[in-house]
Amino acid sequence: MQIRKDLLSDIQGIIAQSRDRAIRSVDTERVLMYWHIGKVIFEEEQQGEDRAAYGAFLIQSLAQQLQPQFGSGFSKRHLYWYVQFYRIFPNVNALRTQFSWTHYRTLIRLENADKREFYVAEAAKNNWSARQLERQVNSQLFERLLLSNDVEAVLKVAREEKPPIEAKEIIKDPMVLEFLGLKREAAYYEKDLENALITHLYDFMLELGNGFSFVARQKRVHIEGDDFFVDLVFYNRLLQCFVIIEIKTDKLTHQDIGQLQMYVNYYDRFEKQEFENPTIGILLCADKNDAVVKISLPENNRTIIASKYQLYLPTEQQLIEEVKKEIQRLDEQ
Repeated sequence: MQIRKDLLSDIQGIIAQSRDRAIRSVDTERVLMYWHIGKVIFEEEQQGEDRAAYGAFLIQSLAQQLQPQFGSGFSKRHLYWYVQFYRIFPNVNALRTQFSWTHYRTLIRLENADKREFYVAEAAKNNWSARQLERQVNSQLFERLLLSNDVEAVLKVAREEKPPIEAKEIIKDPMVLEFLGLKREAAYYEKDLENALITHLYDFMLELGNGFSFVARQKRVHIEGDDFFVDLVFYNRLLQCFVIIEIKTDKLTHQDIGQLQMYVNYYDRFEKQEFENPTIGILLCADKNDAVVKISLPENNRTIIASKYQLYLPTEQQLIEEVKKEIQRLDEQ
């Protein structure tokens, strides 16, 4: 006699799901434990006349007693994190149950309250893993979105208080593609970069942002006997439009903009449904002259975006320089 194959599969699924729930339950309890420890220490700190000095003494003394008994998770550094955890998230009922302690450890390191609120909202909405959250923080996602938006607009979109209505509200410039593992000093053909993006499609869609779904690569466009091939085609359900991406591994030219504009026009006239919004085109390029981009496009352009890509995580100073350039560009308009 033999048992049904799907019976074994069903039981294996039950075991896997139960283990996952058990792990999540343990992680939730650990988060709550750290929060309550932070609360108790914080409230005790307030009893001292010199709170800063008493707080430092208190954490040091507790660590000396707790670490030998319960391990490295109760060192002086960890106890300090637990106090910060309570200070930053004082309402236990507002804690996100899907966040692990690793999520919260990343969040409490963010000093800017607006930035922290943005990452809390985005991580919860998109169900980011702890690794994905850390990657988005390290890639300066918040700062990159601020290059073309104000803080309140970015937060409203993150909190889903308003849907994005313009491409600039979710498209970043620059885009960070460090996950491709390509050397930034090396030269690449456009096909190489496209292949790498397809291989790492999940990570690329995480970098693109909310609402993207993959449609096609090297999409054939036939126009009066001539064939053209669009590098990548996506659809964004939030913007309700097609998003076409053309890859350029050198400096952007006005000819590149003209080619992308042709693809956008084609999709608007032959692919877009009446209920959908105009197609968006993104030129993903190694370098660009913003003045050339501006003069090559209509003054009321909202559908063509030139975005630089970089193969490494940006530093905060690099983002500051980008912000300065953007401010100068707006002043010149």
